[in-house]
Amino acid sequence: MKHKDGKYHSQPDKGFKVFPATLLVIVLCGFSFYLGGIFCSEKNNLEGKTVQDVSKAVPPSKESAINPVQIKPITFQECSIDYQDYTPCTDPRRWKKYGVHRLTFLERHCPPAFERKECLVPPPDGYKPPIAWPKSRDECWYRNVPYDWINKQKSNQNWLRKQGDKFLFPGGGTMFPRGVGAYVDLMQDLIPEMSDGTVRTAIDTGCGVASWGGDLLDRGILTVSLAPRDNHEAQVQFALERGIPAILGVISTQRLPFPSSSFDMAHCSRCLIPWTEFGGIYLLEVHRILRPGGFWVLSGPPVNYENRWRGWNTTVEEQKSDYEKLEDLLTSMCFKLYAKKDDIAVWQKSSDNSCYDKLTDPDAYPAKCDDSLEPDSAWYTPLRPCVVVPSPKLKKTALESLPKWPERLEVAPERISDVPGGSASTLKHDDSKWKVRAKHYKKLLSAIGTDKIRNVMDMNTAFGGFATALIDDPLWVMNVVSSYAANTLPVVYDRGLIGSYHDWCEAFSTYPRTYDLLHLDGLFTAESQRCDMKYVLLEMDRILRPNGYALIRESSYFVDAIATIAKGLRWGCHKEDTEYGVEKEKILICQKKLWYSSNSSSR
Repeated sequence: MKHKDGKYHSQPDKGFKVFPATLLVIVLCGFSFYLGGIFCSEKNNLEGKTVQDVSKAVPPSKESAINPVQIKPITFQECSIDYQDYTPCTDPRRWKKYGVHRLTFLERHCPPAFERKECLVPPPDGYKPPIAWPKSRDECWYRNVPYDWINKQKSNQNWLRKQGDKFLFPGGGTMFPRGVGAYVDLMQDLIPEMSDGTVRTAIDTGCGVASWGGDLLDRGILTVSLAPRDNHEAQVQFALERGIPAILGVISTQRLPFPSSSFDMAHCSRCLIPWTEFGGIYLLEVHRILRPGGFWVLSGPPVNYENRWRGWNTTVEEQKSDYEKLEDLLTSMCFKLYAKKDDIAVWQKSSDNSCYDKLTDPDAYPAKCDDSLEPDSAWYTPLRPCVVVPSPKLKKTALESLPKWPERLEVAPERISDVPGGSASTLKHDDSKWKVRAKHYKKLLSAIGTDKIRNVMDMNTAFGGFATALIDDPLWVMNVVSSYAANTLPVVYDRGLIGSYHDWCEAFSTYPRTYDLLHLDGLFTAESQRCDMKYVLLEMDRILRPNGYALIRESSYFVDAIATIAKGLRWGCHKEDTEYGVEKEKILICQKKLWYSSNSSSR
């Protein structure tokens, strides 16, 4: 994990007092903006916008106004219609450049600067606003995700079914022909901790259309559904269209973008990952991101091989050998078989660090990882065939040591002490701040808390305070922590929330049109010297649904320049005061307009 200074940018304009304003304009313009400026004052189509008299807890700033960045208007062209599902860093057009060994081509490979697209990604012909949650869990508009591969190839497994102008999701799957509900019921019988608030966060590798993660939402378990962009075309896009958390990713040669000891449960239902190959390196990555005491659930080959081997195009002897290899590998990693019934087997990661003492043996395999690789380093960090041993100094990170959900959300996690300046009082102050902010945001944007906003991203969180303030609303939040910021993501997961590492100089691992609300707090001030903000806003436009919102909290120095670029994105924006009405910081609320490609018949 890369650290800049370990500080959070809650007051991003402090640094501007050091140098003359003219010099700052020249320097920052050279790094971020080269277009020239007007304000974006469009206030149409922003639902629920009202001008509120906000009670001020602090007096208005008496400082002279900060001279803002001035840029000229710009108009972005439309991308061609064949870019409607464009994922820049996992683009099939570029797969042939990379190797097939261990599916390397499916990993992130972002285009160089000279190949970046500077156009607006169009929606598919016939796109319409998504069906609202919770109805969306069971159906979506066919034209929004117009891909028939799964429907045709998996029709016998009941993943989804095309009916008229919709896809229906009956909850079937390869290993749960009686429906995902019955499948999870059996799993819950095997793992009582799924029912009492002990298990809160989960990851589903090879998620299909995310029916497992969707079912768990009603059981209080928040799941990151993970799948690559492969010949199934749009697994992750189907999940997000339904309002279920998901991210593009594959366990291949790089670590997944999550800290160590994050998830309470990991799941694989016939995901076809060769767990025992390459020295068990894929299972070692699951071990890294699974917290002590966490559960790994496997259904499909080689579980229940005695009864299933005939349907797997193999022999009973081969499947028996595969199962024994898997058991040996899991035992060497300090897993123990927790429960097994029918097609489901559950292993539990040890909470006792003494189990790992055996790894000091020179002949042990896999070996213990040395100290040269930080366990939370997970942004373009290579996988290594070794065991990441949980830190012995952490006594309260194990699953059984955490408070149960929802109490877990309010308790300061042990790992907050690893964050510079982090403490229980820091967390309490952060939560209090975000409660006030969220209340103000809802006055400015009444769609928050309604069925108009389901998929939310906090683009640069610290401790998940924004997500915590909205925890009772019918939405979920992807908490993003910059790979260059202080490593606060373990705290986010320990609180029972989900998130990912990311570098906003690159595209996020998701399909277009997958979020209803993007929230950022000082991101442009924090990253403008590294990232071209024009491309950040283009990326925001790519992943934002038509009619979706961007809630941008920024230094007054940047707000008007951002608004100018946003106008070129065809967003309608208006500027508002913060909850305390200070001049040094403003809130820009934007809504992305629904438009169709000039090559499209839908207008």
